[in-house]
Amino acid sequence: MRRTLAVLPTGSGKTIIFSLITSDIVAGGGRVLILADRDELIRQAADKLHRTTGLDCAIEKADEYANGCLERVIVGSVQTLVNPVRRERIFPPTHIIVDECDKSVSPSFQQVLAHWPEAHVIGVTATPNRSDLVNLGVYYESKAFEYTLPQAIKDGFLCPIRALTLPVKVDLSAMQNGGDFTLEQCATALDPVLPALTASYAENARDRKGLIFVPLCATGQKVVDHLKAQGIRAYYCSGEDRSQIAAWEADGRGSCMVNAMLLNRGYDHPPIDAIAVWRFTRSESFYSQMVGRGTRLAPGKENLLILDHLYLSKHNDLCRSANLIAESDEVAAAMMKAQDAEPGTEKAVDEQAEEAARQEVISDREAALAKKLDEMRHRKRELVDPIQYAASIGDAAMLDYKPVFGAEAAPVTQAQQEALAKAGIFPSEIQSSGHAEHILAKLEERRQGAMASPKMIRCLERYGFKHVGGYPYKKAQGLILRIRANGWRLPGDLVEKVNKQKG
Repeated sequence: MRRTLAVLPTGSGKTIIFSLITSDIVAGGGRVLILADRDELIRQAADKLHRTTGLDCAIEKADEYANGCLERVIVGSVQTLVNPVRRERIFPPTHIIVDECDKSVSPSFQQVLAHWPEAHVIGVTATPNRSDLVNLGVYYESKAFEYTLPQAIKDGFLCPIRALTLPVKVDLSAMQNGGDFTLEQCATALDPVLPALTASYAENARDRKGLIFVPLCATGQKVVDHLKAQGIRAYYCSGEDRSQIAAWEADGRGSCMVNAMLLNRGYDHPPIDAIAVWRFTRSESFYSQMVGRGTRLAPGKENLLILDHLYLSKHNDLCRSANLIAESDEVAAAMMKAQDAEPGTEKAVDEQAEEAARQEVISDREAALAKKLDEMRHRKRELVDPIQYAASIGDAAMLDYKPVFGAEAAPVTQAQQEALAKAGIFPSEIQSSGHAEHILAKLEERRQGAMASPKMIRCLERYGFKHVGGYPYKKAQGLILRIRANGWRLPGDLVEKVNKQKG
């Protein structure tokens, strides 16, 4: 496959990783074009490439030209390379790396990428959710690597995240229903509640190093005035005015930068430990980029606090903290329901919160599928239906699997069918190769973790046991051995246990 994705959360070192990949390609005789669409990303890529690998690069951007360069790496601006003359003048790359590739399905990126059809393309993205990957799946053929935000936090590479739901009502009823919101729409809805928003920020993040995202320059100036009135040391920046960035970076806790959509990508300032997104969006990748400015580690930094002010907006599906880690919109909604039940209380945005929400979603689906699942569990056959298995182990992604890439939509292979049947899963119920691969990966993960097998789960569920998917292998095995020793009838103490589960 020529086009693949690497998915890593903001702050986890995407630029360093693709710099190392670039070094390996060059060492093997290849030529690399690194594509980006903002000056900050271009400069950052060139700087980190040199600092990480020692490689120099040429730059193709506006009045900087890479034609005739001796370097085997070019960092290029998409806006410049849409010009066919500029494309023709640079070397033909063997590999193209697309930084922040969530935009690479846009016409400008596609025009540039199509110029070198034989080049291998690696798209690097922090996309947190499958819905964004579906869009990227139109162009990319596979996902080579994924490192999730919860895993990066668990491994200690990024800081813990907490969210604080704060009830500030914003009327979005007049805004468009499809696509994302325009800057003007955001500003119009935001202006009436700026006093309440800034007062809430001052009350809950006064002693933190804060970053606030607003839609327009005019809005940003108003926010700064309101924050200063609240006693906050407030600064401002935008694409037209970057003069206060250095002063704010030198300032300590208790200071806040209000930015009009300048610092959402390609900006690193690790001490940031409070984020407020007042630029409404439905785009999960866009939202994660903004919040990602605060996930890096820094001395004395305990966590990142997301101030979630807009939870009373009922007319549109806004991205919120749960969308950073939830595997589906349903799981995100369940997470936010739990968070919104206790406004003013900080809640962890982590694997535990996601798992609790996932189990709630699975329980709701089990209730809706109760009759069908009961029929499956009592069928007289050796293998387990995949829907039953997904519900039993609480895997929402398996229960509602949808292919993203072309290869995932291909028919189930003979080898996959044989592996599924051997593991105890009825293969004819599985519709795609990607779904089969997902189930096989989950089976291997559970095998490595010494968890109950599909056949064990089906056996115990037929006797009335519930939540068997969470049983360790040895526990499930012990119960089945006791039932078998009793002539395949439940011993009295197990009858009592099953009845308690039912009750």
